[in-house]
Amino acid sequence: MTPLRILCLAAEVAPFAKTGGLADVVGALPKALAALGHDVRIVIPAYRFIEDAAHGAQAGITISPLTLNVPIDGLTIPAGVFEAQLPSSTVKVYFIAERSLFGRPDVYGYRDDPYRFAFFSRAALDLVIAAIGWRPDIVHAHDWHASPAILWLATGTAWDERYRAIPTVLTIHNLLHQGRAPMDVLRYLGIQASRLFEERPGEISLLAQAIFRATMISTVSPAYSREILTPHGGAGLDALLRYRHFDVHGILNGIDYDVYDPASDPHLAATFDVQTLDRRRENKRALQARVGLPERDDVPLLAMVSRLDGQKGFDILGHALHLLLNGHAGDAQVVVLGTGAQNYEAMLRHLAEYHRDKMTTVLGYNGQLAPLVYGGSDMFLMPSLFEPCGLGQMIAMRYGSVPVVRATGGLADTVFDGVSGFTFHDYSVDDLWDAMRRAIYIYWNDRDSWRAMQQTGMQRDFSWTTSARGYQQLYEWAIARLRGW
Repeated sequence: MTPLRILCLAAEVAPFAKTGGLADVVGALPKALAALGHDVRIVIPAYRFIEDAAHGAQAGITISPLTLNVPIDGLTIPAGVFEAQLPSSTVKVYFIAERSLFGRPDVYGYRDDPYRFAFFSRAALDLVIAAIGWRPDIVHAHDWHASPAILWLATGTAWDERYRAIPTVLTIHNLLHQGRAPMDVLRYLGIQASRLFEERPGEISLLAQAIFRATMISTVSPAYSREILTPHGGAGLDALLRYRHFDVHGILNGIDYDVYDPASDPHLAATFDVQTLDRRRENKRALQARVGLPERDDVPLLAMVSRLDGQKGFDILGHALHLLLNGHAGDAQVVVLGTGAQNYEAMLRHLAEYHRDKMTTVLGYNGQLAPLVYGGSDMFLMPSLFEPCGLGQMIAMRYGSVPVVRATGGLADTVFDGVSGFTFHDYSVDDLWDAMRRAIYIYWNDRDSWRAMQQTGMQRDFSWTTSARGYQQLYEWAIARLRGW
């Protein structure tokens, strides 16, 4: 096919700025698209730590000679630009620098976030099209933070031929986060748009507006694309999404095989592959030693690497762990790595203090420890209330840890009960506990089936190449739609 010029807009991209899975997707998908022959550029804001890295000549970030004059809020506001390149790829990354908006300690969490990302979206389009002269064939916007770009391209470009008739793809990573803001943000962008039924008086949802106006829409798993069309999973936007349902497509996220490879991961005590699974035992012992648990081969080790949030199933996990640690399914150990809501941190801390020889909670994110948790645990827990895609279960399978998950969203698309892991359906302690007991029973009583599940999981293809081909097709449909083909 003809190579495409693809502009990717997002709030974060690994390894430069990361708070969650969005950054992993934006850091990996463009690399896979570039490997298929496309010219891909990424633009994100230049947060304070990005500016510090650029001025300190760190992380490969350089100061660009480009200066932008961004037309916003009836004014022209100057902005700077930094540049970098995704590791092990030809993909260029640009960072929009405007210190009053982005020179802050955190990526999100400010009252003016809608205005910050509206400015970013407008500046990003000006950067590539006006300043660089690189007109994309497709604009791929991720979540509500980049939604203003879709809104502006759909409503504010009639006066400038350079921006006209550019097809757009909106990827919804998590429908709960919708970028709700005062209607005044439209004036700030310099556009006019009608209020949607889903928006409250005096308010706009940047995500809803982008859903209404994007050429094509994607979600990060096929099951999630179906769930968001329902009142239960649609977060108040299900009617709008059903209106656009012919244009909503679920494309499963992948994982970066250059990063997540148990055969070469330097963070493991012993590397291994599907033919040398017995070597995982060394990682289990290393993990136990690292987190202060007794080094035992004779107990199953269950683990989580997660944001501590209600979405992730902690409301039903606590009692299930209580039953497990009190021996109701035999002896076992537990390791939880993550940070988040204080009530969940307190719950996990209490369980770990009460069962010191069986459970350890590591509060915070530790990039060096996480691979050892994947490579040393026997089972990986993801009892999510909902999960648009989920990367943890795919990484766990890649590292030979058998997942125990609730069959929702991407978890339902990737983990098959009794084949590559264990699933449950009702969001309840009873269903979770039943799945955990089944997993532990097979672990103890049918080692051949257990080994087969490990091997099946490790041999699944979760690489980004498959996902990139799906997005390539979606881009072609979007271009054809705008051209009236």
